[in-house]
Amino acid sequence: MLRIAFASTDRRHVDLHFGAAVRLVIYDVAPGYADLVGVGEFVPAEQVGTEGRTGLEGTVADKVAVKLAFLDGCAAVYAASIGASSIRRLMSAQIQPVIVDTGHDIEDLLNEVSLALVHGGLAWVDRAKARTRSPDRFDAMAEEGWQPNDDDPPLPRERRQLITSIDELA
Repeated sequence: MLRIAFASTDRRHVDLHFGAAVRLVIYDVAPGYADLVGVGEFVPAEQVGTEGRTGLEGTVADKVAVKLAFLDGCAAVYAASIGASSIRRLMSAQIQPVIVDTGHDIEDLLNEVSLALVHGGLAWVDRAKARTRSPDRFDAMAEEGWQPNDDDPPLPRERRQLITSIDELA
């Protein structure tokens, strides 16, 4: 199973630039299905500084750090655009940045990942699968004291049936 995020305003289409995204939607994807596991809402970043000769001068608040924290455990994030700095930061966090056309249907992308989990064909999926196969990964989580966050409100159960073979398209 892989955890995948999408920059989306409507939870159906990828339509946001990663850095400026006000919403990220996360699914756990396995062969044949995907479960919605998180929706993150973000405040738009604003310029921080003082009024100067050329307008507002100063620095831009780090709008990516909070998104990286939210994406912890994700194998990839799909967005309509991702800046070079964000790409470097995502890759450092072992999160594959994937740029797709604005308006790309999330269900189509989930199906693509489902097929790749079964048959291969997406290099980043193969790399992510190899990373998750550590035989002691559950022991390591237990040692770290991992517990589900009970403070988060429950999401409505949303499972999407996905394809695992192109024969299912006929």
